[in-house]
Amino acid sequence: MTDFEFVFSLFGLLLGFSLIEVLGGLAKAIEAQLRAVKLGNGGAGERPFQAGWLIPLLGLFVMLDVISFWGSAWVARDQLAYSGPVVVGGLLFAGAYYVAAHLVFPTEQADWADLDAHFFRVRTVVFGMILLLTTLQLGYLLSAIPGMLQALSNPGVLISAGTHYALLMAGIFVRSKKAGILVLVLLILRYLFQYLA
Repeated sequence: MTDFEFVFSLFGLLLGFSLIEVLGGLAKAIEAQLRAVKLGNGGAGERPFQAGWLIPLLGLFVMLDVISFWGSAWVARDQLAYSGPVVVGGLLFAGAYYVAAHLVFPTEQADWADLDAHFFRVRTVVFGMILLLTTLQLGYLLSAIPGMLQALSNPGVLISAGTHYALLMAGIFVRSKKAGILVLVLLILRYLFQYLA
């Protein structure tokens, strides 16, 4: 077993749990939506459950970002040797992803009544954590991977990275549903283009 395999077994587990957090919340939202459709509009004055777009899109974005980190860890695999700082740093990093993923969907039943309101409660923390993690990840890759600085000087890479940072910042400060949806769709499309191109 290589150092990378040993170290990443812990981080991979935490990142897997992060994906499970989001997928579990998405499954609950789909279940609640199906239950609301089956029951109709509820009683008089009762608002039927509607998942909306913000939280499902946020969940999809967080999952794509976790997968992105997973891929970056593979790129850095030859530089990751077992040490105390690597284990603690990786635990903090993967743990932060878990916290961000856990916040995407509400845990309290009362908060499921308005998922859009939940988005505006958690967006600053989720986008802020991902912005911080992205910055730390970039700093590590630049310091540890030979030739990474040269690769980053490519205009296409600079534009993509700059767009990513700008959209994360916009996500922190977005105030309307339409703007939130636009930011999330653009972040998701950026990842899909990156993965599929």
